[in-house]
Amino acid sequence: MNRTIHRACAIAEIVMLTGVSGAEVRTIKVISGTYGANCGAENGNATHDLTLQCDGLDTCQYTPDRKRISDATRVCRKDLQAEWRCTDSEFHTAMLSPEAGVNSTLVLSCVEQNGPGH
Repeated sequence: MNRTIHRACAIAEIVMLTGVSGAEVRTIKVISGTYGANCGAENGNATHDLTLQCDGLDTCQYTPDRKRISDATRVCRKDLQAEWRCTDSEFHTAMLSPEAGVNSTLVLSCVEQNGPGH
């Protein structure tokens, strides 16, 4: 009897773990970041900095730091482009226009929106 109960508990644990591991984790996985594409900057020049700041978070407020990003064209007002995934099948892009100005923040998010309009 005791062996039967132990086996049933072990099977229940496996079923529970399988259900938990099947759930998708919704965190930011940066694909690419480019700062100043409109000024001729190299594609992906902000990817490393964006990854350091945002990977693994559910929401990230990113402000490009020109000290950590290759910025050869300082006289041009730059755009910011970001691409990221939340799950294997969910891809996002966002952009700040050059008119947003220096020290503007781009928000990346993997928070699932529920409610009216979503």
